[in-house]
Amino acid sequence: MIAADNSKLIYKPMKYGSSLDHLDFVEVTPIIGREYTNAKIKDILNADNSEEQIRDLAVIISERGVVFFRQNQEDLSVEDLKNFTDKVGELSGRPKENGLHVHPLYRDPGNIPMGNGETDENIYVINSEAAKKLYKTMAGKDSQQPKDLGREWHSDATFEVCPSDFSCLLMEETPAHGGDTLWCSGYEILTSSGYDRISPPMREFLDGLTATCAQPVFRSACTAGNYEVMSPRGSPLNVGDSFAPVHPVVRTNRQTGWKSIFAGVGLHVTRINGLYDFEEKMIRDYILRLITINHDCVARMHWTKGAAAIWNNSCVWHAATPDTHLVPGAVRTGIRASSIGEQPYLDPASTSRREALGLS
Repeated sequence: MIAADNSKLIYKPMKYGSSLDHLDFVEVTPIIGREYTNAKIKDILNADNSEEQIRDLAVIISERGVVFFRQNQEDLSVEDLKNFTDKVGELSGRPKENGLHVHPLYRDPGNIPMGNGETDENIYVINSEAAKKLYKTMAGKDSQQPKDLGREWHSDATFEVCPSDFSCLLMEETPAHGGDTLWCSGYEILTSSGYDRISPPMREFLDGLTATCAQPVFRSACTAGNYEVMSPRGSPLNVGDSFAPVHPVVRTNRQTGWKSIFAGVGLHVTRINGLYDFEEKMIRDYILRLITINHDCVARMHWTKGAAAIWNNSCVWHAATPDTHLVPGAVRTGIRASSIGEQPYLDPASTSRREALGLS
């Protein structure tokens, strides 16, 4: 197979330099994920060539989907985390007017502070008790039906006109076992080594679809709490309280120029547009099935204290494993910052990851 011609792409793909070659790493799987075993994010921020290193890191994240920092990042402050995430988005070519996401429910009285006792509009606190309070108005949360963990898959802020490009999570406390997070490659769900996971006619069909990514819980929470939703939220386009944008089911990653399934499944996807009900359900079930049967497309992170992960939301979904309630005395808390990227688009000139790399 001949490598793809990138000359016609809307955004020129980023190329890795060599500024991170000094860092030890292992690839988590052949398809997705990289783990830096000893690297400190603080050292990257303070390096003489910091911008070069962060830009190269953005390339690696975008190609590998997710990058883990296993070393305890105890010296990374909240401001450092915000600055790091913001710079990854900025140096990878996001719209100049965009910045870090602001959580819609930041004004909620149930917004649990970070471990230092403070709150920050650009930081989302990972805490099961916080989630219970913030999302107490979510429809179906008290259902007695068996929990469908397939609904946990999502990419961050898909409910915004301009969703998140990069998210970085720093885990502060975690139990010895349980609470793992999984990432799945939207690139590789499309194709794999030696055969296509999706037939060419089906890929062409999916390319033409859009999905409505509604999340009404934010409006209902604000109404119940009698406060206003935060606005704008990291982009001049992320305003108001409708939270029902339309996104392409298959999108192009601006950093690589590769196609990825995006708004086809997950927590925030309400409906694939233009289809009859049974067709819509069939397509969503089909995409979810591709995730569950192709576990070679999945990287799993067993968290340790102070570890961090940063991922590209335009090419991976992620899902936390809700099993820490089975661990006596379990505590799982972390803080996440998210950069806001461009409005999702499908570039007609974009190709699959394997076509772009000339892989068979």
